[in-house]
Amino acid sequence: MKITKTPIDGLIIIEPMVFNDDRGYFLESYNKEKLEDDLPQINFIQDNESKSTKGVLRGLHFQKPPFEQCKLVRCIQGEVLDVAVDLRKGSSTYGKHKSIILSGDNKKQFFIPKGFAHGFIVLSETAIFAYKVDNLYAPEYDSGIIWSDPELKIDWKLNPDELIISDKDKNLKTLANTEIPF
Repeated sequence: MKITKTPIDGLIIIEPMVFNDDRGYFLESYNKEKLEDDLPQINFIQDNESKSTKGVLRGLHFQKPPFEQCKLVRCIQGEVLDVAVDLRKGSSTYGKHKSIILSGDNKKQFFIPKGFAHGFIVLSETAIFAYKVDNLYAPEYDSGIIWSDPELKIDWKLNPDELIISDKDKNLKTLANTEIPF
């Protein structure tokens, strides 16, 4: 596995070794022992998967303590733009974000530690998106930031009229108007 640290402390890009032959491919998507130096003391407890069509934007979500989550995300089929926003108040990169293209072709994964908001948008006709989490979903601790926050300046790669967004996500507030617990 190739591990790449990003300019935002804690965000890591993981590129697994892919073995291709005439039957298809094989990859090891997660190996706790191999990632121990880069993801210490993470105990993933649940795998989630979603399928979405082009223009679906999910996020920017986070859970408040004590149900905050680390995530290891990847796109199994199709292509998404994945985004993580640093919400750690003491961080020198507070309010900054990192975007990455994840796809079934590039097989990249993105590790997002606790203290970040996370979201993605589907760029292909459909996409299957998977993620590991280290804490249970707790609806009463669910929160988020509006995808279009002008202070964040996230380029979602599609025109706003192409986006498909849940009512819940449409009603999120800006970072400046959201209670940040980290």
